[in-house]
This record gives sequence, C-alpha cells and structure tokens, in this order.
Amino acid sequence: MSKGPISQFIENNFLHFNAAALVDAAKGYEAHLLEKGKMMITLAGAMSTAELGKSLAEMIRQDKVHIISCTGANLEEDIMNLVAHHSYKRVPNYRDLSPQEEWDLLENHYNRVTDTCIPEEEAFRRLQSHLFDIWNKADKNNERYFPHEFMYQMILSGDLEQYYEIDPKNSWMVAAAEKNLPIVVPGWEDSTMGNIFASYCIKGEFKPTTMKSGVEYMMWLADWYTKNCAGKGVGFFQIGGGIAGDFPICVVPMLYQDMEMHDVPFWSYFCQISDSTTSYGSYSGAVPNEKITWGKLDITTPKFIVESDATIVAPLIFAYLLDL
Repeated sequence: MSKGPISQFIENNFLHFNAAALVDAAKGYEAHLLEKGKMMITLAGAMSTAELGKSLAEMIRQDKVHIISCTGANLEEDIMNLVAHHSYKRVPNYRDLSPQEEWDLLENHYNRVTDTCIPEEEAFRRLQSHLFDIWNKADKNNERYFPHEFMYQMILSGDLEQYYEIDPKNSWMVAAAEKNLPIVVPGWEDSTMGNIFASYCIKGEFKPTTMKSGVEYMMWLADWYTKNCAGKGVGFFQIGGGIAGDFPICVVPMLYQDMEMHDVPFWSYFCQISDSTTSYGSYSGAVPNEKITWGKLDITTPKFIVESDATIVAPLIFAYLLDL
C-alpha cells in the first residue's frame, strides 16, 4: 500500500536530528514486520490518558503489535477515558496552578495528570463497581487471573457499553480484548485499581492470590518469548521507560543467564522514545548500548532513540506504519 499524506510529509520534512531518528525508527519497525518479526510495545507514563488509543488501537487491529507491557495506570486509564470522557477536565494552565488550586481539584474529586483531570466518580468508582463483581466471582470460585484478564472479562461482558463516551474503535484496550492480545502489567499494585483490590484484601473480602502476581507474569512472558522468538525474532518498542520497559526486556538475560538457555536470541529491534536526559542510574535515561552489557541487545540489533515527547512521536510513527 502506498503511503498517505502524513507519511509523505514525515519523509519529506523530518530529515535531521530527532526528526530523522523518528523516520529511521519507523522504517526499522516496518522492515522488522515485513521480515515476519513480532513486536512488543511498552507503555509508561500516562499514554492512555494522552489518548494514544486513537492510533494504537488500529495498530493492534492490523497486527502491527503482538504483545504489550504497560503500567497498571495505562491499563485502567484507557478504559476510564472510554467510559467517562465527557467528565474529564482539561487544565491548559497546569504549570501555573497554586497549591490551593491543586487542593481544590482534589476537593472536587479530580485527579490531575499534567493538563488532564480524571473524574473520580465517573471513572474510578464506575470501574470499581464492575470489577468488584468480577473479582468477587473469581475469589469465591477459587479462580485466579492476571490483572489484564480481569479487565478483558469486564470489557467483553458488554456491561460497560452503556457508559461509552468515545468511539470504542479509539480504545486500545477494547481492540486488545477483542484480539485477546497478550499483555504484561508489572507492578500493577501501584495503580488505582491495584490499590482498591489491595484494600479489599486488607479488609478480608478477597484473597491476594486471586490476582496473579508479577513473578507469574515473568514466568508467563518467559514461555511466550521462547515460543515467539524464532525467525526474525521479537522487537522492543519502548515508550518512556520505567517498569513497563525494564521488566519485560529482562526476560532475555534471565532465560540466557539464569535458565542457561544459550540459544535464546536477543531482542531483534529496539527503539526508545523518551525526553529523559541521559543520567546516572536512570533506566529511562540509559542509552541503548548500555543494554548490550546486560545481555538484552546484541551488537547487531538495530537501535533507535528518539529524544522527544512520546505524545508527539508515537502517533507519528504509528501513522507511518499504518500508511496514513
């Protein structure tokens, strides 16, 4: 398929510096897919609240992403935007807010993410009521699932459709649920729904073991990787940094060094989008070559780093891959 006007504009105008790195990364991603490689996308930050679903959902539908690693916040906030979008509040002057104005937002049940405030009642509590029933059923039946599997159950049940306030085609979680896309959610416990689940466990209403753990996610990922790394292998497209990126990338050195599976290939493509500056000990600020020393990337792995705002870069790369 020929490239559309957005892709043509990128190719004609993004010629140097971070703009050129964006084009190189997009073309590298495209080449990886054309050679039958698979791709993991990792979501850190608040990409769901930034409505990345508008482009990521179509990437999922077109099989241009095969597995996702994300924070618990990104897992839930895409669904929150789906069911409570009209009640969100944008604060363009967020840089100028006083402590009192921040307190006023809290008092009015708004939780601010940069320039966007998530409404507690319409978003958090709406999901909580439905998830409670799903968690409770599993707990009573001694069934155990991963955090994303509970979210998939809620979406596929159709119970949330009455609340939809955006076109569901713009929800990456809806697209993922419909495809049963593999998802890894390290550190899910620090998300809003993770906190809520923990509170029920503290009160003795649920067993902590009803929710499968991060160790089990790593075990599951090790099995998935070994089954999917043949041929061109698996690429790694990292948006931001943090646990969403560091957790899954470690599966390769774990398999090689700790499981002594010396035929396991390295990640076969790597791209990081981050505006984090290179710094001491920072995962987000580490250059790709550092990952060679940890047994994550090979010397020959195509490596790209785009030092810019992911809310700008990621949709443009996705647009290129979708031939827009």
